[in-house]
Amino acid sequence: MGNKTTIVTLIFCYVFQFGFTQEYEMQSNGRLILGTYKERTASVASGDIDGDGDKDIIVANGRHWPGQNRIFINDGRGIFTVEKDLGAQRSTTYAAELGDLDKDGDIDIVVGNDMAPNYIYKNDGKGNFSRSSSFGVEYAPTRNITLADLDQDGDIDILITNRGRANEICLNDGEGNYLKNLSFGNKEDSTIDVKVADMDNDGNLDLILANRDSQSNYVYLNNGMMDFSKKIPFGTGSDNTRSVSVTDINNDTYPDIIVANIGEANTIYFGSNTAPFANSVIFDSSEMNSYAVTVADLDLDNDKDIIIGNSGSPNVIFWNLGDGKNWTSSALSDEAFLTYDIIVSDLNNDGFIDIIEANSDDINRYYFNRKKK
Repeated sequence: MGNKTTIVTLIFCYVFQFGFTQEYEMQSNGRLILGTYKERTASVASGDIDGDGDKDIIVANGRHWPGQNRIFINDGRGIFTVEKDLGAQRSTTYAAELGDLDKDGDIDIVVGNDMAPNYIYKNDGKGNFSRSSSFGVEYAPTRNITLADLDQDGDIDILITNRGRANEICLNDGEGNYLKNLSFGNKEDSTIDVKVADMDNDGNLDLILANRDSQSNYVYLNNGMMDFSKKIPFGTGSDNTRSVSVTDINNDTYPDIIVANIGEANTIYFGSNTAPFANSVIFDSSEMNSYAVTVADLDLDNDKDIIIGNSGSPNVIFWNLGDGKNWTSSALSDEAFLTYDIIVSDLNNDGFIDIIEANSDDINRYYFNRKKK
């Protein structure tokens, strides 16, 4: 009885103290939107590109068809009344990520394109971008970009996931040039997403892959010399995983893996020092077409919640009841989009984490996190 009472109390807190609102700019009918475009958006990213202290948004458009990537400038209140094109060239963009690649103090943009060259856009310090060098294999089926200092030499490297072709690591020479390439995973992997984290607590950064097409998912362990030949499987061995997130979801100091699957349950695989990822829990048994997952402490209760972006059904927040094994859920909205990406960012600087959707063939939306009175 004691456990049941605790759970009911926590659910009450989630429902009545925290919620997400959407509002049209300058209107009051409940929605916040990024422009009026219905484009083939594949991903979004958020960061302070113009150095004014608030988070702006980059929208990656195109997928398999050439589209225009866009920059939305925050006015400081989480409202985006200024929009700029990113470059003059339209391309088949699946991913755009932000990072200070050349260590000049401003945020640059990395763009990954399907069967077209990938490019870096350098920031002039004021949020104006010029196309710089390309990176990676010139024509590859790129599906995602991940930025991390993988070799831990003080600069940002680029990881490229290529569905059905070798994945790539592009190493930074310290000045934002990417002339040295390595591969990771199996060249037949249908990799859609990769995260970077130290999964075995040896001080080296490992790779966590999300593979589609009923393939095995793996953690590729780094031996400290950028050798990723040792790997640990996770999942069923025949998953259709489209997105993966890594965090210590149960607060036991070991990083855990959260997966978003297509047409099967979404699951957490728990890290440990004895049998890593052998223990798991299903937090979402709906078997929807889940395309994206991210984690954040949305309700400020010192544990991580999960946000799932679905294709063809509403996106859902899963509220952590404290141990990473028991969850309750609420829909982000009652609308069903083709959500290809979902991220979090404090857009209005109120201390609460907000949510941004990348919706293919529909308007992209974002949601303010409000503490209800």
